[in-house]
Amino acid sequence: MSDQPPYVPDWHDVISYSKPGPTPHLLVDEPELRVLVAGLEPGGRIPPHPERRAVYTALDGEGFLFLDGVALPFREGAIVVVPDGSTRGIEAVTRLSFMAVRIGPDPVATD
Repeated sequence: MSDQPPYVPDWHDVISYSKPGPTPHLLVDEPELRVLVAGLEPGGRIPPHPERRAVYTALDGEGFLFLDGVALPFREGAIVVVPDGSTRGIEAVTRLSFMAVRIGPDPVATD
């Protein structure tokens, strides 16, 4: 394992688009920090689920991020900070790419 931090000069080079769910590209996968980029084809989705605190950033495309049942427009430039334990999901309207940064212990691993 390299001591160099992950560096991606262009996220387009590592993103994969899929349907019905994403195929994430992990940049960091540690017990208290997970950073990934992922893509969804139109109509693709991540079903609502509880998860640790996270920050989601839409890189390209349009869709919705569902936070505790509320549909938030999720398109290029949108940033959503999600509290620990909140239910979240994503649905793509167009081809959608995003980055997720999950912070803190994985709730599944600590139950």
